[in-house]
Amino acid sequence: MAARAAKDALYEGFAEVARALASGRRAEIADLLAQGERPVEQIAAEIGQSVANTSHHLRAMARAGLVTTRRDGTRIFYGLASDRVAELWSGVRDVATEHVAGLERLVGAYLGERDGIDVVNRDELAARLRRGDLIVLDVRPAAEYRAGHIVGARSVPIAELRRHLRALPKETEVVAYCRGPYCAYADDAVRELNRRGFRARRLIDGFPEWRRAGLPMAAGAEG
Repeated sequence: MAARAAKDALYEGFAEVARALASGRRAEIADLLAQGERPVEQIAAEIGQSVANTSHHLRAMARAGLVTTRRDGTRIFYGLASDRVAELWSGVRDVATEHVAGLERLVGAYLGERDGIDVVNRDELAARLRRGDLIVLDVRPAAEYRAGHIVGARSVPIAELRRHLRALPKETEVVAYCRGPYCAYADDAVRELNRRGFRARRLIDGFPEWRRAGLPMAAGAEG
């Protein structure tokens, strides 16, 4: 009986991690923090929740060891505890994509029709970047670009895309990327670029997957 109780306690400990992600809001927080650390106010604004509700979710994730904090003056920044947490979230997302009935319908309701959106995989993009025969746009918010981005990518937040179009040569293919495979920013960028006569594709996933694959990345200013 003692062994049974010990095993029960052990597996309850394992399950604590699953419980910490057992909320759509917490899953969205994990997806957001995979881009880099954020103060609670920014996280709350991104997920459309109050600071109080967001703090509640973050405390639950912290108790399970999924997030850590860093103080900078009066502000507290939250980040994922390790790349393994980002891998966990990615694994949950991928399993859901393969096995949850109706998920593709939900994807379509959120992202819209994707038939006209061509994709490029990481290996092809890395090879093309080495050759220098395309333009890569990071269409995430500028703060996420500064936290980390694909080497050679230009920071063009989706809200600023139209005013950058004149600086893009139409004879060169453009690849846009954002937070991951279900990030709307890259889809929106490709649609807009295609409408304006550019040849555009999106990276099949996003920056977190690029980073975990060990592909060239940089942080800070442009380049």
